[in-house]
Amino acid sequence: MIVSPGHDFLRNRNYYPEPVIKKKIPTLEEVYETQWSSEFEILMRNRLAMGFFRYGPLNNQPAGKYDNIGSIRKRLALYEETGNDEILVDIANVAMVEFLNGNHPNKHFNAEDDGIHTEEKK
Repeated sequence: MIVSPGHDFLRNRNYYPEPVIKKKIPTLEEVYETQWSSEFEILMRNRLAMGFFRYGPLNNQPAGKYDNIGSIRKRLALYEETGNDEILVDIANVAMVEFLNGNHPNKHFNAEDDGIHTEEKK
């Protein structure tokens, strides 16, 4: 009798099947709880409130008045140099301002998977 290499595996699996484990699918609210930082949001909002007094309301700032992209680049370099988490909060806020008031000539929103994902460190 000719036995294929996977024969024993399949036979044993039929005699000793793996237990069926039913994973609970989380609700959208449960997913949101794990995918957000309330502390980060509070820090953003506090700094945006200060920005109100420096720059005025976000919805009154003319598009293109500030170099948001240049500011993000400078702040990212500063974060890489110092590791100060406050700079990450500032980057997020400036990115939001660019989202709201940016003047990129091709500015648009198109939800798609661009294939760029954060890689694990080795």
